Amino acid sequence: MLTGGPLDVLTGDYLAELTMLILARDRIKDPATGYAKTFLRQMEECLGLALERGVRIVVNAGGLAPARLAGALRDLARRQGLNPAVAHVEGDDLLPRSAELGLPEGLLAANAYLGAFGVAECLRAGADVVVTGRVTDAALVVGPAIARFGWAADELDALAGAVVAGHVLECGAQATGGNYAFFREHDVTRPGFPIAELEADGSSVITKHPGTGGAVTTGTVTAQLLYETGGACYLGPDVTARLDSARLTQEGPDRVRIDGVRGETPPPTLKVGLNSLGGYRNEVVFVLTGLDVEAKAALVRRQLDAALPPEARPAELRWTLARTDHHDADSEEGASALLRLTARDRDPAKVGRELGKAAVELGLSGYPGFHLTAPPGPGAPYGVFTAAYVDAEEVAHTAVLPDGDRVAIAPAPRKATSPVPCADDPGAGLLDPGAGVPAPPPAGPTRRAPLGLVAGARSGDKGGDANLGVWARDDAGWSWLAHTLTIDLIRQLLPETADLPIERHLLPNLRAVNFTITGLLGEGVAAQHRFDPQAKALGEWLRSRHLDIPEALL
Repeated sequence: MLTGGPLDVLTGDYLAELTMLILARDRIKDPATGYAKTFLRQMEECLGLALERGVRIVVNAGGLAPARLAGALRDLARRQGLNPAVAHVEGDDLLPRSAELGLPEGLLAANAYLGAFGVAECLRAGADVVVTGRVTDAALVVGPAIARFGWAADELDALAGAVVAGHVLECGAQATGGNYAFFREHDVTRPGFPIAELEADGSSVITKHPGTGGAVTTGTVTAQLLYETGGACYLGPDVTARLDSARLTQEGPDRVRIDGVRGETPPPTLKVGLNSLGGYRNEVVFVLTGLDVEAKAALVRRQLDAALPPEARPAELRWTLARTDHHDADSEEGASALLRLTARDRDPAKVGRELGKAAVELGLSGYPGFHLTAPPGPGAPYGVFTAAYVDAEEVAHTAVLPDGDRVAIAPAPRKATSPVPCADDPGAGLLDPGAGVPAPPPAGPTRRAPLGLVAGARSGDKGGDANLGVWARDDAGWSWLAHTLTIDLIRQLLPETADLPIERHLLPNLRAVNFTITGLLGEGVAAQHRFDPQAKALGEWLRSRHLDIPEALL
């Protein structure tokens, strides 16, 4: 990014929900850690080049210890003979005040999602590098825009436009063809990173450096806009961005304009990410080869059930049979299925030696061809991510400037407005045309085919919930999608969701339907609740499912 062409600001998002748990566990082992050490290794290579080119750097790599990372960066710079102005943002760490704020006991980390005005304050004070802890991902982009254009806290439309641009950038190459449903249409062997050209009214153009791989299209940008969002209202600490107002226009090769984004006042509370130890888990994978796979799986379950006495039985035992075997396979691996047993308990002993002993001792008395993918090991701790909400006034958002001065950042004003309600749709049946919702498509012949032939999808996690965005590529496809892909149909196509609460939201400007599936991921990615613990491939599973599609669309 530093050598590919001119940049004003280079941003880096290091903090997934899982990352905060990893950093918390690192901090327990070594109190001098708690930040993303990868960033320091990158700065060893790039800090001098960034200063030489006048590119300012804004990252949330500070994790649980932004002040400590800022100090480590100054030490690194001194060793290289450099003297950058380094600032940091703090105040997100609520763990020392968890009892006072009514947060649960036994937490490893509790971090509020701060907004962008602390970043802006640091940049206005002349910082070359700004290090933050837990800010919203988009704040890394919104902060530099505030500093450049001088936006006030009540310029909601401009802030919302920058939030949308920041959301497009936050996952890097996901906006330039990475993880893209229609990846075969572009060379995504090595996609470049996206760039946002931000304008004073909050509109932007998403592009990339010339000569880099991948592509920037309305499709790749739509996919990222749907990623890990819920309904039309995208809540944040500085502004509520209306995703249903965003307009995308292909201005030229690898140039997509985003404009029309409306902003509303933010909620009165800040989201707080809570990480705690959920217990211990272990996994045993039995290989079932050849004939009678279902009967072999049933035998394993009966035998293990009898082998575990009640006092040694883990609190949770989950069996999953993956039919990876092929008929008349020409390799042993191709003839084999995997039966996965996942165990959880608060007591590490129950998921460790006793479970492994019971599984291994079936080796000479079990199904024909018995073997495991690996010997069972001891149980490992797993984490739990949940979200809480605290009054924004309770969080001491602070910008620590390059000269050490500390500036308190006031919460965003939450004055009364007259917002347009979020256009949430329960998905119970057909919709009335209007408000961007198209008329139902005309009747005609249909063909049984995969949904992915006519629709793209992008999915991901929000704690224990899964987000699933599906979009059509033209108006005819959108008319069919909006009236066909209801909650009831999602339950049929994705049986895992049948008993879970699901919300459906329409985003007509994006020709998209967005679903939030509550509880699909259990206690979050660190708990490893399901085969795909972050729901990364949930959208691709949906696209592979067959349904009756109008032949006119195919």
